[in-house]
Amino acid sequence: MNWNWSTLGDFMPRFWDGVLVTLEALVLGSLIAFALGLVWALAQRSSLKAVRWPVLAVTEFIRNTPLLVQLFFFFYVLPEWGITLSALATGVIGLGLHYSTYTAEVYRAGIDGVPVGQWEAATALSLPRSRTWTAVILPQALRRVVPALGNYVIAMLKDSPMLMTIGVLEMLGEARQFGSRTFHMHEPIVLVGVAFIVIAYPASLLLRALERRLAR
Repeated sequence: MNWNWSTLGDFMPRFWDGVLVTLEALVLGSLIAFALGLVWALAQRSSLKAVRWPVLAVTEFIRNTPLLVQLFFFFYVLPEWGITLSALATGVIGLGLHYSTYTAEVYRAGIDGVPVGQWEAATALSLPRSRTWTAVILPQALRRVVPALGNYVIAMLKDSPMLMTIGVLEMLGEARQFGSRTFHMHEPIVLVGVAFIVIAYPASLLLRALERRLAR
Protein backbone atom coordinates (compact mmCIF):
# COMPACT_ATOMS: atom_id res chain seq x y z
CA MET A 1 0.00 0.00 0.00
CA ASN A 2 1.58 3.27 -1.14
CA TRP A 3 0.59 6.40 0.73
CA ASN A 4 -0.05 9.31 -1.61
CA TRP A 5 0.17 12.68 0.12
CA SER A 6 -1.01 14.57 -2.95
CA THR A 7 -4.19 12.49 -2.95
CA LEU A 8 -4.75 13.39 0.68
CA GLY A 9 -4.24 17.06 -0.15
CA ASP A 10 -6.83 16.84 -2.91
CA PHE A 11 -9.28 15.29 -0.48
CA MET A 12 -8.87 17.87 2.29
CA PRO A 13 -11.50 20.39 1.03
CA ARG A 14 -14.05 17.59 0.77
CA PHE A 15 -12.98 16.29 4.17
CA TRP A 16 -13.68 19.62 5.88
CA ASP A 17 -17.07 19.78 4.19
CA GLY A 18 -17.78 16.35 5.63
CA VAL A 19 -16.62 17.39 9.09
CA LEU A 20 -19.01 20.35 9.09
CA VAL A 21 -21.94 18.17 8.01
CA THR A 22 -21.06 15.55 10.64
CA LEU A 23 -20.89 18.14 13.41
CA GLU A 24 -24.11 19.80 12.26
CA ALA A 25 -25.95 16.49 12.34
CA LEU A 26 -24.41 15.64 15.70
CA VAL A 27 -25.27 18.93 17.40
CA LEU A 28 -28.83 19.16 16.05
CA GLY A 29 -29.46 15.47 16.62
CA SER A 30 -28.20 15.76 20.21
CA LEU A 31 -30.51 18.71 20.90
CA ILE A 32 -33.48 16.71 19.66
CA ALA A 33 -32.43 13.64 21.65
CA PHE A 34 -31.96 15.60 24.87
CA ALA A 35 -35.20 17.59 24.61
CA LEU A 36 -37.42 14.78 23.36
CA GLY A 37 -35.85 12.29 25.76
CA LEU A 38 -36.86 14.47 28.71
CA VAL A 39 -40.39 14.67 27.32
CA TRP A 40 -40.52 10.87 27.01
CA ALA A 41 -39.19 10.42 30.56
CA LEU A 42 -41.72 12.80 32.10
CA ALA A 43 -44.60 11.35 30.08
CA GLN A 44 -43.69 7.85 31.25
CA ARG A 45 -44.17 9.04 34.84
CA SER A 46 -47.63 10.43 34.11
CA SER A 47 -50.47 9.18 36.28
CA LEU A 48 -52.64 9.03 33.16
CA LYS A 49 -52.53 5.64 31.46
CA ALA A 50 -53.70 7.28 28.24
CA VAL A 51 -50.39 9.17 28.22
CA ARG A 52 -48.04 6.68 29.85
CA TRP A 53 -48.80 3.52 27.88
CA PRO A 54 -48.70 5.01 24.34
CA VAL A 55 -45.38 6.71 25.15
CA LEU A 56 -43.95 3.45 26.48
CA ALA A 57 -45.09 1.62 23.36
CA VAL A 58 -43.60 4.23 21.00
CA THR A 59 -40.27 4.46 22.79
CA GLU A 60 -39.89 0.68 23.01
CA PHE A 61 -40.68 0.34 19.32
CA ILE A 62 -38.12 2.99 18.35
CA ARG A 63 -35.45 1.64 20.69
CA ASN A 64 -35.83 -1.91 19.37
CA THR A 65 -35.82 -0.94 15.68
CA PRO A 66 -32.46 -0.47 13.91
CA LEU A 67 -31.52 3.13 13.22
CA LEU A 68 -30.87 2.25 9.59
CA VAL A 69 -34.43 0.98 9.14
CA GLN A 70 -35.78 4.19 10.65
CA LEU A 71 -33.66 6.34 8.35
CA PHE A 72 -34.86 4.41 5.31
CA PHE A 73 -38.47 4.75 6.49
CA PHE A 74 -38.20 8.52 6.92
CA PHE A 75 -36.36 9.05 3.65
CA TYR A 76 -38.10 6.60 1.30
CA VAL A 77 -41.53 5.90 2.80
CA LEU A 78 -42.66 9.27 4.17
CA PRO A 79 -42.49 10.91 0.71
CA GLU A 80 -45.12 8.39 -0.40
CA TRP A 81 -47.36 9.96 2.26
CA GLY A 82 -46.59 13.50 1.12
CA ILE A 83 -43.87 14.23 3.70
CA THR A 84 -40.58 15.03 1.99
CA LEU A 85 -37.46 16.06 3.89
CA SER A 86 -33.94 16.79 2.77
CA ALA A 87 -31.36 14.08 3.37
CA LEU A 88 -29.68 16.06 6.16
CA ALA A 89 -32.97 16.91 7.86
CA THR A 90 -33.94 13.25 7.70
CA GLY A 91 -30.62 12.24 9.23
CA VAL A 92 -30.85 14.79 12.03
CA ILE A 93 -34.41 13.80 12.91
CA GLY A 94 -33.56 10.11 12.63
CA LEU A 95 -30.56 10.36 14.94
CA GLY A 96 -32.38 12.58 17.41
CA LEU A 97 -35.53 10.48 17.56
CA HIS A 98 -33.63 7.19 17.85
CA TYR A 99 -31.36 8.36 20.64
CA SER A 100 -34.13 10.19 22.47
CA THR A 101 -35.43 6.80 23.60
CA TYR A 102 -32.06 6.07 25.21
CA THR A 103 -31.70 9.48 26.82
CA ALA A 104 -35.22 9.00 28.21
CA GLU A 105 -33.92 6.02 30.17
CA VAL A 106 -31.00 8.10 31.40
CA TYR A 107 -33.34 10.83 32.60
CA ARG A 108 -35.59 8.23 34.23
CA ALA A 109 -32.66 6.78 36.15
CA GLY A 110 -31.58 10.25 37.23
CA ILE A 111 -35.07 11.12 38.48
CA ASP A 112 -35.39 7.81 40.31
CA GLY A 113 -32.01 8.47 41.92
CA VAL A 114 -33.18 11.64 43.64
CA PRO A 115 -33.58 10.79 47.36
CA VAL A 116 -37.14 10.31 48.55
CA GLY A 117 -36.48 12.91 51.21
CA GLN A 118 -36.33 15.60 48.54
CA TRP A 119 -39.88 14.80 47.48
CA GLU A 120 -41.00 14.77 51.09
CA ALA A 121 -39.30 18.10 51.80
CA ALA A 122 -41.02 19.70 48.81
CA THR A 123 -44.36 18.35 50.05
CA ALA A 124 -43.70 19.65 53.56
CA LEU A 125 -43.02 23.09 52.10
CA SER A 126 -46.29 22.90 50.14
CA LEU A 127 -44.52 23.51 46.87
CA PRO A 128 -46.71 23.16 43.78
CA ARG A 129 -45.95 20.03 41.79
CA SER A 130 -44.58 22.06 38.87
CA ARG A 131 -42.28 23.95 41.25
CA THR A 132 -41.15 20.69 42.84
CA TRP A 133 -40.08 19.40 39.45
CA THR A 134 -38.38 22.55 38.18
CA ALA A 135 -36.69 23.68 41.40
CA VAL A 136 -35.97 20.45 43.27
CA ILE A 137 -36.13 17.23 41.26
CA LEU A 138 -34.90 18.07 37.77
CA PRO A 139 -31.83 20.11 38.83
CA GLN A 140 -30.60 17.20 40.93
CA ALA A 141 -31.50 14.58 38.35
CA LEU A 142 -29.87 16.41 35.44
CA ARG A 143 -26.66 16.89 37.41
CA ARG A 144 -26.42 13.12 37.83
CA VAL A 145 -26.99 12.21 34.19
CA VAL A 146 -24.67 14.60 32.33
CA PRO A 147 -21.88 12.00 31.84
CA ALA A 148 -24.33 9.38 30.56
CA LEU A 149 -25.86 11.85 28.13
CA GLY A 150 -22.38 12.70 26.90
CA ASN A 151 -21.73 9.03 26.18
CA TYR A 152 -24.73 8.98 23.90
CA VAL A 153 -23.41 12.00 22.03
CA ILE A 154 -20.25 10.01 21.34
CA ALA A 155 -22.38 7.06 20.24
CA MET A 156 -24.29 9.35 17.87
CA LEU A 157 -21.00 10.55 16.42
CA LYS A 158 -19.98 6.97 15.68
CA ASP A 159 -23.39 6.26 14.13
CA SER A 160 -23.26 9.35 11.90
CA PRO A 161 -21.76 7.37 8.95
CA MET A 162 -25.17 5.68 8.64
CA LEU A 163 -26.43 8.95 7.19
CA MET A 164 -24.34 8.16 4.12
CA THR A 165 -26.93 5.53 3.20
CA ILE A 166 -29.53 8.23 2.52
CA GLY A 167 -27.17 10.52 0.64
CA VAL A 168 -25.77 12.72 3.41
CA LEU A 169 -22.13 13.40 2.64
CA GLU A 170 -20.69 13.42 6.13
CA MET A 171 -17.03 12.52 6.67
CA LEU A 172 -17.22 8.90 5.58
CA GLY A 173 -19.61 9.70 2.75
CA GLU A 174 -17.17 12.26 1.36
CA ALA A 175 -14.30 9.77 1.69
CA ARG A 176 -16.23 7.02 -0.09
CA GLN A 177 -17.29 9.31 -2.92
CA PHE A 178 -13.77 10.68 -3.33
CA GLY A 179 -12.25 7.20 -3.30
CA SER A 180 -14.74 5.88 -5.85
CA ARG A 181 -13.91 8.74 -8.20
CA THR A 182 -10.11 8.71 -7.82
CA PHE A 183 -9.51 5.00 -7.01
CA HIS A 184 -7.54 6.12 -3.96
CA MET A 185 -9.56 4.84 -1.03
CA HIS A 186 -7.18 4.22 1.84
CA GLU A 187 -5.92 7.80 2.29
CA PRO A 188 -9.35 9.37 2.86
CA ILE A 189 -10.61 6.42 4.92
CA VAL A 190 -7.59 6.55 7.22
CA LEU A 191 -8.01 10.30 7.64
CA VAL A 192 -11.67 9.86 8.56
CA GLY A 193 -10.78 7.15 11.07
CA VAL A 194 -8.21 9.41 12.69
CA ALA A 195 -10.74 12.25 12.80
CA PHE A 196 -13.24 10.11 14.69
CA ILE A 197 -10.57 9.18 17.23
CA VAL A 198 -9.43 12.79 17.62
CA ILE A 199 -13.01 13.88 18.33
CA ALA A 200 -14.28 10.94 20.38
CA TYR A 201 -11.32 10.01 22.59
CA PRO A 202 -10.77 13.42 24.25
CA ALA A 203 -14.53 13.68 24.74
CA SER A 204 -14.49 10.28 26.50
CA LEU A 205 -11.67 11.41 28.80
CA LEU A 206 -13.54 14.61 29.60
CA LEU A 207 -16.69 12.68 30.48
CA ARG A 208 -14.76 10.34 32.78
CA ALA A 209 -13.22 13.32 34.58
CA LEU A 210 -16.65 14.94 34.87
CA GLU A 211 -18.16 11.73 36.23
CA ARG A 212 -15.48 11.48 38.91
CA ARG A 213 -15.99 15.12 39.85
CA LEU A 214 -19.76 14.72 40.16
CA ALA A 215 -19.31 11.57 42.25
CA ARG A 216 -17.43 13.48 44.98
